[in-house]
Amino acid sequence: MTDTKTTVDPHAGDTALVIPGDPELSVYRFITVAAKRARQLQAGARPKVAPGLRKMTKIAVEETRRGYVEYIDPETAPPASTEEEPTSDQ
Repeated sequence: MTDTKTTVDPHAGDTALVIPGDPELSVYRFITVAAKRARQLQAGARPKVAPGLRKMTKIAVEETRRGYVEYIDPETAPPASTEEEPTSDQ
């Protein structure tokens, strides 16, 4: 019987599961981004790739692999403004 499990090592040159432009080549980040995109598609978002795939997870993986899905790295993102807008109670 043949073992069908495969291990993806992004440092070994296999970039199938890496977001284009990701300096860390993080497979974990790829999976997280694709999963969030799949949830968006299931909620009714329009696909960014041509029709042909029917499963939302496969569409999300393809969109992520092609770099169509934007993500924000919380470690490098500018901090969100927490200032409250002044009220006009004058």
